[in-house]
Amino acid sequence: MGQSTMRYFLGIDSGGTVLKAGLFDCHGRQIALYRENTQVIREQQGWIERDLTLYWQEACRAIQGVIKQSGIRPAQICGLSISAQGKGLYLLDKHGQALRHGILSSDSRSIEIVRQWQQDGIPQTIYPLTRQTLWTGHPVSILRWVKEYEPDIYAQIGAVLMSHDYLRYRLTGEIRAEVTNMSESNLYHADKQQYDPALLSIFGIEEVWPALPELIYPAECSGTINEDAAQATGLMVGTPVYGGLFDVVSTAICSGIDAGQPMLNAVMGTWSVTSGITTDLEDHPDEQFVYGHYAMPGAYIVHEASPTSASNYEWFAPYLGGEKIDHQENERLVSALAPLASDVLFVPFLYGSNAGLGLKGSLYGLQAYHSKAHLIQAIWLGILFCHHVHLQKMLHRFPETRVLRVTGGTTQSPTWMQMLADLTGLILEIPAVEETGALGAALVSMVGSGTYPDLATALAASDIPIETVHPNPDLYDSYQSQYKRYLRYVETLKNFEEIV
Repeated sequence: MGQSTMRYFLGIDSGGTVLKAGLFDCHGRQIALYRENTQVIREQQGWIERDLTLYWQEACRAIQGVIKQSGIRPAQICGLSISAQGKGLYLLDKHGQALRHGILSSDSRSIEIVRQWQQDGIPQTIYPLTRQTLWTGHPVSILRWVKEYEPDIYAQIGAVLMSHDYLRYRLTGEIRAEVTNMSESNLYHADKQQYDPALLSIFGIEEVWPALPELIYPAECSGTINEDAAQATGLMVGTPVYGGLFDVVSTAICSGIDAGQPMLNAVMGTWSVTSGITTDLEDHPDEQFVYGHYAMPGAYIVHEASPTSASNYEWFAPYLGGEKIDHQENERLVSALAPLASDVLFVPFLYGSNAGLGLKGSLYGLQAYHSKAHLIQAIWLGILFCHHVHLQKMLHRFPETRVLRVTGGTTQSPTWMQMLADLTGLILEIPAVEETGALGAALVSMVGSGTYPDLATALAASDIPIETVHPNPDLYDSYQSQYKRYLRYVETLKNFEEIV
């Protein structure tokens, strides 16, 4: 099959600070990838927003860039889809115009509202209905904040969207909400598998009921590229646009985990995420596990997550010797150290915590003899400890787990991955996928277009190589001892801040 007759699929991955557009052939091979930095607005403490006009322009530049880089004709692109960061809030007014800046899921302006809800027992009330916990980044939390502090804007709400819903709307002109993301919004009843007005009443936001869009499934066609979008992106008018995915779901798909397999997926990116797949909504007396709608029929994704991963490492770039982190040099520095050579404790709570609302990050134990290598090793290990907190909870839900499929940019560091294996005692399997968000979105488009009957078949056709990392059992007890020390320190910080 010559290039002129090849079929290509576009996958867009919209994260917190970078938007990527990847072009793939029907065998999942990456033809081109274009990265566009996205601007984030931090006008007040805890506020994290984006200008939606700029956001759309950034997406257009990414699409234009990947088409130009690939050298293919836009007519050969048979469909596209978007994988994006979940939660947050993107509002349209009643005329379909952006109503205010988009609010990202890492935003914490609603912290006092959530604290009051916690005191009132709202999380316990909603969990049996939504199978979700409650925190500041949920749409319901932000909607209540808008109602209380921006009542004029609240009165104009015409559509409640998340980030990929907004981009899909700009591409097609169709207002819909994708279900893998919306099922984790606390607006969605897990058993009924639809919006529930009773939930809006619990949160005191009944007025937005008419603004909840029609739900769409990942591989369902949501519309086609309209003339305005074609002019802005370089895509062909009429190119199908499919529902898309919550990026945690996209990564789980590309990792190859499935219900019934003794493995979990750990994502090391902006967020620390550990995910598993199940076909059952189970109650556990000791844990409230988060269940979301998965992209495969009859399945749910279960996951634990917090913004405590590699973004905390990247924040240190100016303090570690440059505006950009030299990953190769840092890998060399840490690999030259003995395991656990650094006794410094790093708590990666720069963007939020997994130990209580409002808990802040810190470095503890610094001494004059500590080198740059010691600091980097401590930062890497603190991030792994946060992943381990989530993993320990997930192992209660999936006790047969023997393998951890790891995805994210940090998988490029052999030393960091060996540290993770030694800490957890699990075998690591690392799929050779550069961009799981973009590939997952492209796979959805392949299924939607009829190229493959389902995502499992589309993934199998991609034939992704997997690297294996085995733990060193001689180091397990030492890592666990340091992990317990980390937990004691976090408890001390909670007592200091009087956080429960």
